[in-house]
Amino acid sequence: MRVALLGPVTWRTPPHHYGPWEQVTGLLAEGLVTRGVDVTLFATLDSVTSATLDGVCPRGYADDAAMDGRVWEAMHVSHAMARSEQFDLVHSHLDWLPLAFAEHCRAPLLTTVHGFSGTGILPAYARARSSYVSISDADRSAELDYVATVHHGVDLTGLPFTRDAGPGLVAFGRIHPDKGIHTAIEIARCAGRPLTICGIVQDERYFAEQVAPHIDGDQVVFLGSVGPRRRAEVLGASTALLHPIAFDEPFGLSVVESMVCGTPVVAYARGSMPEIVDEGVTGFLVHTIEQAVDAVTRAGGLDRAGCRARARQRFGVDRMVTDYLSVYDHLTHRPHR
Repeated sequence: MRVALLGPVTWRTPPHHYGPWEQVTGLLAEGLVTRGVDVTLFATLDSVTSATLDGVCPRGYADDAAMDGRVWEAMHVSHAMARSEQFDLVHSHLDWLPLAFAEHCRAPLLTTVHGFSGTGILPAYARARSSYVSISDADRSAELDYVATVHHGVDLTGLPFTRDAGPGLVAFGRIHPDKGIHTAIEIARCAGRPLTICGIVQDERYFAEQVAPHIDGDQVVFLGSVGPRRRAEVLGASTALLHPIAFDEPFGLSVVESMVCGTPVVAYARGSMPEIVDEGVTGFLVHTIEQAVDAVTRAGGLDRAGCRARARQRFGVDRMVTDYLSVYDHLTHRPHR
């Protein structure tokens, strides 16, 4: 089977630091190649992959202020669609833009919906000739038909187990009101625990007004965006990951990464969190700051090895690859593997 993976070009694949869509696309490419699939990855030309690399963008446009992301994304998608007849399937991990080119795709088009940025983009999905995969049941739109839900997988080898955690808590993700970083600070304060915050600053005003004033290098530490190795160290060393989201999050890679390290999660019960967190095994679902403070104490008593085992079972990259291969076989009318 010849598969074209149409990846994002905001950052390179895999990303140096932040880039969840690039991370998932890169892991899928590697996993498919290992299974013997002929994969061409359309990504930035500085990407690192075992698949055949193709594309037009020299680097991620988020890393180069001189690059207009709208222009380079359009050229990137156009280039991939022009080659589409060479493949048995085109699997898009971009946002809505490739759907505008769907009539020019000469192979079955599959789109993984990594999340809707707003209802305004739904017409592009509803009108396009594409099949859809959701990354959680919670993130499905009633206006679309889906062939499957495929939860993301993570690289288990890059997330070593930490049996003995320190007393601190961690908040990991974009510094944006959606992620509830200010709420995590309040939870940690009420719990009497130090908090380490990691992530790119996506909302400068929010950071300046609601996060930065609390950073003292002791009770609240801010590390910025950290790479894969540092990420595993910070997650593994913590008693729990705080995830008090203020929106219906489609998935949450940091939640899974934390659990794989053996660190349970205290998350607000919104979006995909009830699908991802196994109550009392990999963490706790809460609705208020007071409930979160209590859950932090209970999280410290969970079996970290059991937390890791459950996360490895549910969210390893091999499971994700197997799920996508089943979808590919269905769409190309091949016998199931």
